[in-house]
Amino acid sequence: MIRLTFFVAASCLLFLSCASSKQATDESFRSKAREYAQEFILIDTHVDTPYRLREKMEDISQPTAGGNFDYVRAKEGGLNAPFMSIYVPAEYEGKGGAKLLADTLIDMVEKFSTDWPDKFVMAHSTSDVKKQFTTKKISLCLGMENGSPIEHDLENLRHFYNRGIRYITLAHSKDNHISDSSYDTSRTSHGLSPFGKEVVLEMNRLGIMVDVSHITDEAFYAVMNISQAPAIASHSSCRFFTPGWERNMSDDMIRVLAMNGGVIMINFGSSFINGEYFKRDSTVRTDARKALLATGISSSDPAAHAFVDHYEKEHPIGFYADVKEVADHIDHVVKLVGVNHVGFGSDFDGVGDSLPTGLKDVSQYPNLIYELLKRNYSKEDIQKICGLNLLRVWSKVEQVASQK
Repeated sequence: MIRLTFFVAASCLLFLSCASSKQATDESFRSKAREYAQEFILIDTHVDTPYRLREKMEDISQPTAGGNFDYVRAKEGGLNAPFMSIYVPAEYEGKGGAKLLADTLIDMVEKFSTDWPDKFVMAHSTSDVKKQFTTKKISLCLGMENGSPIEHDLENLRHFYNRGIRYITLAHSKDNHISDSSYDTSRTSHGLSPFGKEVVLEMNRLGIMVDVSHITDEAFYAVMNISQAPAIASHSSCRFFTPGWERNMSDDMIRVLAMNGGVIMINFGSSFINGEYFKRDSTVRTDARKALLATGISSSDPAAHAFVDHYEKEHPIGFYADVKEVADHIDHVVKLVGVNHVGFGSDFDGVGDSLPTGLKDVSQYPNLIYELLKRNYSKEDIQKICGLNLLRVWSKVEQVASQK
């Protein structure tokens, strides 16, 4: 009986010791994740704050009641260089005003830096990002989501380059005069239009990164065939986890992107990350469109957007993806093509309330870094994923342009 008691006591001590050791390791990883978030240049290539503020203005120099981005939370999460998305909805392709809206949103972002010069500063180059990293200011880079503002005129590319745009997502939710969209079944150009091919080459010449998020597979391969500089997917994830969804990238596309020297920036939205969430969300969206059709409201009517939003809120999916699953996507890319071709493209302020548990706003990047540490990613590898990979691609695009 004495031996049994001793064995039980020893087993309990061993269990408590292991549990204590595991807790200490976990706390160490958490601490290191927060440290790395502050130590590294952390770039997120897709933050939709400008369009969010166009609909409801808030003071982002302070903590805001809405949205996923403000200065205070960004500093807490270690975000140094977000690309502010200059998002132009697809309907502007037909009704006009795309260039005007893009300029208006660029004006808004520039005003952040003049209203709060101690907090925000514009960044138009890799050297700007590196130089400004040593300050407490957040570097605001610019990416344009949807090529409609080019409005059939290559001179507008130079106009937007001069205004600081450093990547352009060729299309958004509908085909446009440049490229076909993965969301549109029309396949107007069967990839890129003839003008779209000129756009890609002119972007190479100017030093604007070509963004292949949102476009069709056929358009993607056309870009890869003609681009003389690496491309990016500014906010896409891995189709391996969402089979059949063209908006995410297939394994072959990720390989080709990497062979071209490019990088896929992982989108955090639950639809992009979790296959079951994607299926349920697709069903709700389809039902919402049917309900909208029954009301007689046109899809181009401003009231349509509010109707669909309300419908989706009334029919919640019931769960979210988890930060661990975002790390799974990063793992998948690393296993396919290595650690040099992946980064963060959250889509904060762009994917509504579908963000994963543990990645609800810009204060929570350390949670993702923590997951990478748990998977034995080295300090150097995490530094690449946080920002150096994107800076390498951007720098190469700048180099190609300088030789034109």
